[in-house]
Amino acid sequence: MALGRSRLASYAATARRVLVNERARGGRARLGKGEERLVFVVGSPRSGTTYLAGAIGALPGFADLTEVTPLKAAIPELVQLPEAEAAERVRRILQRVRTLTLLRGVRAVEQTPETAYVLAAALRAYPDARAVHVVRDGRDVVCSLLERGWLSAAKTGADDARLPYGADARFWVDPARRAEFESASDAARAAWAWREYVTAARGVHERVLTVPYEALPEAAGLIAEHLDVDPAEAARVLAGFDTYSIGRFRRDLTPEQLDEVWNVAGPLLSELGYTLSY
Repeated sequence: MALGRSRLASYAATARRVLVNERARGGRARLGKGEERLVFVVGSPRSGTTYLAGAIGALPGFADLTEVTPLKAAIPELVQLPEAEAAERVRRILQRVRTLTLLRGVRAVEQTPETAYVLAAALRAYPDARAVHVVRDGRDVVCSLLERGWLSAAKTGADDARLPYGADARFWVDPARRAEFESASDAARAAWAWREYVTAARGVHERVLTVPYEALPEAAGLIAEHLDVDPAEAARVLAGFDTYSIGRFRRDLTPEQLDEVWNVAGPLLSELGYTLSY
C-alpha cells in the first residue's frame, strides 16, 4: 500500500535525524545483513529514555534511531490490535526506517516512550531483541513534564507525530475516566502519565531489564550483560551521567502539587521505593 505524503515525510524526518546523529559521532551507514538484535528503551517521557538510548547507541555496533515518529503516530491504533497483528505493523515500520537510514548492519536502538504500550508486540516482532525500561522518580518526572507543558491546560498544538498537547485525554486514559483526567490539575495529569507509562512497561517481563534512572552508571554492568556487550564500554558511555536533576521535586513542586502527585501515583511510587519524605 502506498504511503501518504505526511507519513512519507515522517519516515524521511526520522531517517535524517538518525543520519545526522551517526555523522556527529563519526559513524557511517552500513549496508549488509539486517541485524535482528534491536534494543527498545522504554519509560515515561522525561525519564531519561533519550539519554539512555543515546548512550547505548554510542556503543560500537549500535545506532540510535531516536524517537521513531511513524511508530509513535501509529501506537494509539496499534494498542487496539491483537498482539500478532500489532507486531507485524511494528516490524514493518521499523524495517522501513532502517532501510531509509542504511543502518541494517548495526543494532538499532528504538527509544519512543509510547512503545511501552506495545512492548510485547515489539519484542514479538524481533525475537532476538532486548528491552531496557528506565524508571525515574515520578515526582521528578512531573517537574519536567510541567516545565515542558505537554499536559498543561494552557498549551495547545501537536507534536511531530501529530499527537496533541494539552489537557485532552490520551489513548492511555481509561475512557470512563476521561472527564476526570481532563479536569485534573496539570500536576495530577503529569503524575497520571508517569503511572500509566511505567505500569504498561512493567507488564512485560521476558527480555526486559528495569533500571533506575537515579543509578544508571551503577547499572552499567547489568545493562552490558543484558545486551551482551563489553561492560567497560557500557561504563564508558554512561560515565557522563548528570545527577543534578535528581530530587528536583524538592525545589520545584509546591506542597499542594506534591500532595496531588501522591494522590494519583503514591502506591506505585511507594512500591518502587520512592518515599513520601519531602
